[in-house]
Amino acid sequence: MPINENEEKTCEEELVEVVICIFIMRLYRKVMKMKELRFHGDLIVIGEDSIEYLKKLECKKVMIVTGQSAMFKNSTIDRIKCILSEKSCVVEIYSGIKANPTTTDIEEGVGKMREFQPDVLIGVGGGSAIDASKVMGLFYEYPEYNFQRALKEPLPEKRKALKLVAIPSTSGTAAEVTRAAVITFTEENIKIGLKTNAFIPDVAILDPKITLSMPKNIVAETGMDAMTHAVEAYINKNIDDFTACLAKGAVEGLFKFLPDSFEKGDIYSREKVHNYQCIAGCAFTNVGLGMSHGISHAIGGMFNFGHGLINAIALPYVLEFNKKDEEVAKRLIELAKSIDKEDFIEEVRKLNKRLDIPDSFSHMGINRNDFERNFEMLVDNSLKGSTRSNPIVITKEAMELILWTIFEGKK
Repeated sequence: MPINENEEKTCEEELVEVVICIFIMRLYRKVMKMKELRFHGDLIVIGEDSIEYLKKLECKKVMIVTGQSAMFKNSTIDRIKCILSEKSCVVEIYSGIKANPTTTDIEEGVGKMREFQPDVLIGVGGGSAIDASKVMGLFYEYPEYNFQRALKEPLPEKRKALKLVAIPSTSGTAAEVTRAAVITFTEENIKIGLKTNAFIPDVAILDPKITLSMPKNIVAETGMDAMTHAVEAYINKNIDDFTACLAKGAVEGLFKFLPDSFEKGDIYSREKVHNYQCIAGCAFTNVGLGMSHGISHAIGGMFNFGHGLINAIALPYVLEFNKKDEEVAKRLIELAKSIDKEDFIEEVRKLNKRLDIPDSFSHMGINRNDFERNFEMLVDNSLKGSTRSNPIVITKEAMELILWTIFEGKK
């Protein structure tokens, strides 16, 4: 049956009303401080006071995994306990996580979990606490698994009933959205990345207020860790349209807001960096990383320096090496254009300097004699893990040259 002119106008008017409603809803969501975003199954809650989302959490017994002091000093743990107590949840705290979590820390934590029997696990703090909570949760639900077995065969890809929540206090690791957990193997003195979809938290809460207590050096180091994630994802051979947009957007945002987050420490810039580091995480968890991270895991496991600091120092040297590849060189030009500069690698160096990051491993504090004595092991360990997904295949001879170049600070 034909539609007359009046009916056509009515349909058009209805369509306009729908569009207006959608616009108003989107505008309302922008005004709200807390928003909920979903990526491949997990929930990301962003904005000031987003920690209040815990009020929606269904729980009976909650174990909080955290470090030994920072989250207590800034009252984050007290705030979480207060929220959960209103829900009559029983709360247990495991605060045995070091700056670089070890197999020993985690095995102890799993023992605590088996005694307490939680239905919810909350990792609160830097990437170390969140990574530790991921592995603790998996070993708790799969008691037949341990670290030795984890090195030999794939890990289970799903959790059973345990709910995992991540609340990052630093802005860099993006552990709250990734399928990886980096652990220091105590006996081997090396950091190893374990990977499984079971590590992706059910809920990630990005509350910028928690980041306000970060000291400047941690802002710098974790921020450059996020930069390394974004850049290594963008030049990765596995890049696709989705991850390219995420990675490039993260690079642009970090260059824009990280200096203010470091120098001013205001809530606006802290929130922006907190969000962009998470975006970088959504990118690299889908495509992998590269040589900077391979080197960082080796150096960090041997000398116990911060992961982000090592990445920041290594990144410009690694990019100089990788730009020998035509596709990498092209993508570095694209990144330079995205921040309105000509030489992307030089801009990374300038940003490091502005953030008071040293330009070499020797200036970072590694003793030459210690470096030489452990050099063969450092080379072998640097060739493992993330280096395997580097855009250029790295030979042992090349790695030896790269490590010495970074140690001495040669361009």
